[in-house]
Amino acid sequence: MLRKTLKWVGWIIAVPVAIAALFLIYVTVVDYKPESELELEATHNSKQVLKQGDSVTATTFNIGYAGLDLGQDFFMDGGKTSRSSSKKQTEANLAAIADFLEKAQSDFFLLQEVDTGSSRSYQIDEAAELSDSLPDYDSTYAINYKVPWVPVPVLDPMGKVKSGLMTLSSYQSASHTRYDLPGKESWPVQQMELDRAYIASRFPVEGGRELVLINLHLSAFDKGGVIRKQQLEFLDGFVRKESDKGNYLIVGGDWNHSLPGTNPDAFDSEQEWPEWLQPFPESFGPEGLQWANDPATPSVRTLDIPYESGINFLAVIDGFLVSPNIEIMSVSGHDLGFANSDHNPVTGRFVLK
Repeated sequence: MLRKTLKWVGWIIAVPVAIAALFLIYVTVVDYKPESELELEATHNSKQVLKQGDSVTATTFNIGYAGLDLGQDFFMDGGKTSRSSSKKQTEANLAAIADFLEKAQSDFFLLQEVDTGSSRSYQIDEAAELSDSLPDYDSTYAINYKVPWVPVPVLDPMGKVKSGLMTLSSYQSASHTRYDLPGKESWPVQQMELDRAYIASRFPVEGGRELVLINLHLSAFDKGGVIRKQQLEFLDGFVRKESDKGNYLIVGGDWNHSLPGTNPDAFDSEQEWPEWLQPFPESFGPEGLQWANDPATPSVRTLDIPYESGINFLAVIDGFLVSPNIEIMSVSGHDLGFANSDHNPVTGRFVLK
């Protein structure tokens, strides 16, 4: 009897272990391994050409896969959920986001966390829907999160993820390139994590120079900030190289750092500074780069609990960094009350000097 019981105990232990081992082998074999530089396809709907002296607007918006509305929390931030509350809610969030973009009418939109086939957003192709809502814009898309199945949280797993960065433009573009960022988590964590990257889009400017528009989404949760340091060093080198060419540079997106010139203590909150949020390093980039942020409007909230004004910790981690040959005319955060995403969009108006 004892031998039979031990045999059953052995099977009870062995089967889950075998399933876990097979799963790890599978995700390792199919792991998304993008090239260090990847030329991206783009639609070419715009006829406008940039000229020196032009005034342009750019809006950056992490849309939180249209699933992180004000009623949501997120397990990676200390909450419980890993998916949008329902397909209906996801569609409502996405429609509201598209409506904002249509009304904003910026020349450039830099979007992050745009899903194209994820369990967490009910397989909705958000990139296609947003592109369709702005038919006169060039658009391009770069994957930065592609995993066949994320098995956590155990009782409500995130599941399949396919997500990325999306850039929309009302000006004619010459090229769009996905640059893979260095710094990876160790195996097997990396097999479930994002492959961080940025899109560098090039727009010819009459007179021979280019506007280089960078859409980025940097890491947030690596302990000790080792990965973030590697990413910033890589980006620093790229920015310096383009700056030396005399090109115009607009770098925007979700930096996942408290940005220079902003102070989270300015916002009402009952929560302490989250451990993952660090100040942006002062030594970044060549001399003369300019930050374009709105310190008066928070661009992100914490996700350990649903949003409640005056409770959640707030900060400014979304904004722009521009080259010295660009004049910053204005920067404004849009306080949407985190109704449809855990981020608020930020718009800058710039002149190419």
